[in-house]
Amino acid sequence: MLEKTFCHLKGIGVTTEARLWESGVNNWHDAVEGISLPLSAAKVSELERGCGESLKKLDESDANWFADRLPASDQWRLYSHFRGNVAYIDIETTGTDAHCCDITTIALWNGSEVKTYVQGRNLYDFEEEISRYQLIVSFNGKCFDVPFIEKYFGMKIEAAHIDLRFVFRALGITGGLKGIEHYFGMDRGDAEGLDGYFAVLLWNEYEMHGNEQALETLLAYNVLDSVNLENLMIRAYNMHIMRFPQHDLKPIAEKPEPENPFKAHRVVVDAIRSKYMATGSFRRF
Repeated sequence: MLEKTFCHLKGIGVTTEARLWESGVNNWHDAVEGISLPLSAAKVSELERGCGESLKKLDESDANWFADRLPASDQWRLYSHFRGNVAYIDIETTGTDAHCCDITTIALWNGSEVKTYVQGRNLYDFEEEISRYQLIVSFNGKCFDVPFIEKYFGMKIEAAHIDLRFVFRALGITGGLKGIEHYFGMDRGDAEGLDGYFAVLLWNEYEMHGNEQALETLLAYNVLDSVNLENLMIRAYNMHIMRFPQHDLKPIAEKPEPENPFKAHRVVVDAIRSKYMATGSFRRF
């Protein structure tokens, strides 16, 4: 879909893009090879330059060049071209303010391997790992995960970024990650019902009492937040391309869910819930 995209170019919106397609200009090659365009001479010249530069940037695998020019809702168009070098990421924290809160764990799924990073163990290895990817996929990561990471580590994530929150919103599907998973019938097994608030309680249990099962439960939850993003990204991409049947784009096949290397311990979850409910400080789900 990316090579058929024109709305990343100056002066081209979705309406003009649709007019180009209707006139037979289906991709950048058509534009630079002199097909008649339904635009003024000045706009034709600018479009030809933009398409020529787009071909060059795609040949250079410069995902950021396109990401910087596409609105968040349309960055799904990057996916089919750059999915070979993608990191699906999610963080857990002690709160929402990066100025005073800590990152506790990070989960990263690259399509073949789950990697996890834990405060006090290997958290700072994440900085080197994330630098290897051209593209990251998150849910609400533009508003939370990435700014938090950049503030916490004092770094800049250079990869292009697809945030599924905005991609799904453009399809009329709203809500949080767990709600969208339920919309598609995705099951979290023993980690069902856990959320970001409970992730904080699990970390507190681990940090205060050295409860390794609490940490493993937290990692199991964090990993699911990461690995589930791949098939959600594929579903979003396939739903979006259905809006453009004139291009005869091929859907991407979903992948088998990888085995979670961590186990969610329900006995730990139940004990924490009982403990905080007894004190009246537990927020009910």
